[in-house]
Amino acid sequence: MSGHRCCEDEHEPAERGLEYALYQRIDVEKLQCLNEAREGDGKLVFKPWDQRTDGEKFVESDADEELLFNIPVKLKGIVIAGEDGESHPAEMRLYKNITHMSFDTCREPEEVFRLNRDPLAQLEYLTRVARFSNVNHLSVHISRNFGTEYTRVYYIGLRGEYSQAHRHELTICNYEVSANPADHKVDSIIPQTNVIS
Repeated sequence: MSGHRCCEDEHEPAERGLEYALYQRIDVEKLQCLNEAREGDGKLVFKPWDQRTDGEKFVESDADEELLFNIPVKLKGIVIAGEDGESHPAEMRLYKNITHMSFDTCREPEEVFRLNRDPLAQLEYLTRVARFSNVNHLSVHISRNFGTEYTRVYYIGLRGEYSQAHRHELTICNYEVSANPADHKVDSIIPQTNVIS
């Protein structure tokens, strides 16, 4: 399990905001959030850096403390802000290349982070570059919080590269080893004989 590998205060705030502009490349219509209390609220936490502390736009878990986000993106680092209290996420699990992951299909994560309370989104959790260099789809599982029945998230900032999802299709080809004359219609056949005397 990873703690946070933090790069806090390495960059000026304006530069840091540019690093977390990956939200602009997310197709929010394809973004999926499971266990959200209100449908569509999961999309609200992917917003500009300067709006990260806006408490008006948030997602809250419904049946229990877990949330699961499915996002098409390549990742280098992640920032998460929640309520400054027990509903702040305490653990985050990252999965790659599972396009429609659900709570039932969770498996061993690529990386797990124990989170600190960070209502201002100042701590960055750096992913292991080798594990997340070839990612077409990212799933973020908020598996627990600091001790209440629901989890509230105000902001998720992603730093990385946009990756266009590729659809790989199967092509089935049939090749003839020898031609079947019935498959090839010829108007007329002129017999030829080559005789050498």
